Amino acid sequence: MTSWQGRNVTVAGLGVSGLSAARALAGLGAVVTVVDGGDGDAQRTRAAELAGTGISVRLGDAETLPEGTDLVVTSPGWKPSSPLFTAAAEAGVDVVGDVEIAWRLRGPDAAPWLAITGTNGKTTTTQMLASILAAAGLRTAAVGNIGTPIVDVVLEGDDAYDVLAVELSSYQLHWAPSLRAHSAAVLNLAPDHLDWHGSMEAYAADKGRIYEGNQVACVYNVADKATEDLVREADVEEGCRAIGFTLAAPAPSQLGVVDGILVDRAFVPDRQKQAQELAEVADVRPPAPHNIANALAAAGLARAYGVPATAVREGLRAFRPDAHRIEHVADVDGVAYIDDSKATNTHATQASLAAYESIVWIAGGLAKGATFDELVAGAAGRLRGVVLIGADRALIREALARHAPEVPVVDLDRTDTGAMSEAVRQAARLARPGDTVLMAPACASMDMFTNYNKRGDAFAAAVRELGASA
Repeated sequence: MTSWQGRNVTVAGLGVSGLSAARALAGLGAVVTVVDGGDGDAQRTRAAELAGTGISVRLGDAETLPEGTDLVVTSPGWKPSSPLFTAAAEAGVDVVGDVEIAWRLRGPDAAPWLAITGTNGKTTTTQMLASILAAAGLRTAAVGNIGTPIVDVVLEGDDAYDVLAVELSSYQLHWAPSLRAHSAAVLNLAPDHLDWHGSMEAYAADKGRIYEGNQVACVYNVADKATEDLVREADVEEGCRAIGFTLAAPAPSQLGVVDGILVDRAFVPDRQKQAQELAEVADVRPPAPHNIANALAAAGLARAYGVPATAVREGLRAFRPDAHRIEHVADVDGVAYIDDSKATNTHATQASLAAYESIVWIAGGLAKGATFDELVAGAAGRLRGVVLIGADRALIREALARHAPEVPVVDLDRTDTGAMSEAVRQAARLARPGDTVLMAPACASMDMFTNYNKRGDAFAAAVRELGASA
């Protein structure tokens, strides 16, 4: 373990991960200064909380490197081009993230990490993996980008867990050069956060860091060649294997689906001739194609750790996804209403649209530079109608005009609190019995809502209101 006694550490940001790292390092004897560009009530409250622990806080200036700093610990959202980091580089000071700190804080007998990243599906897959590991009787937790600061978990001690299911964002991986997982998975790759990374190539390279030094298995998506390319490029431990997952029948060293059964041809004695049944498609909730892929990735990591097939089935059956992820809200007049507010980009929405046959689609919000032609062209045959909301809805409307001109479109030019209720009423008007009204916006929510959770809550409330009046 690294000695922190007397080290001058600057922590960038007063967010959850920044607070966790600051408290942990101060507790280990480091001299910690936290810097944050904000100077509002929230920042002052947090600064006051830290004052009693001997941690210095500088508000309103996040650009100047404090004198004497010998390490900077960044929060995930800070861009590599931030002036603070430029100043650190000029001074020869390393910049790392909270995941790197957690890795350095691990003891010699610490629980191994099974790590997961990807553009979409990270949280669900990490939670599935934790459920499978728990079903095997292992002490585990879903940690990292999923909400529990991984520094806090590591400080519980080497004997607190047997193995950890670790969700990692591209931001976190960028700042974690020493990370070496037991096994890892990249679920998929699609353009996202390019304003932060600078290019798709840089984004993919940061995702690929998760494979570096893997010991047992690099799990990749057979349908997404870019993930396999990352495996090929990784420098792994001798004997580490490439393990694919696919929605088709698996080849040797893959997990896949045969006649509604999830099967393993990777972790069996004779991969050429044998396959191990793991679970049924019906054990996956919801059994949408992209969620079955998530389950296969989780199963691959669990099997790499030696978990028996029975635990995979039990873990998947016990798992319940978080809210706003292709969540069935209600059936009203023979129409199913599905909340996938978490689908904040085109890649996630493409997967969501592929799960249903006849759809009235509620979409729109902040596009974050996305384009929608490929998404609309691929889904055109499934669309009965579209209701558009949000600031950048015109971009989707224009794509619909080009690729699905026969699909009726309702364009709602309002952002007040009643806008979602109106969207649901308009969707109900377009829908027929047997259809699915799918709220999968393909956009961020902050133009109309605090976050995607609030957007999903508004949709669910509007559906319940519709049901009450039916």
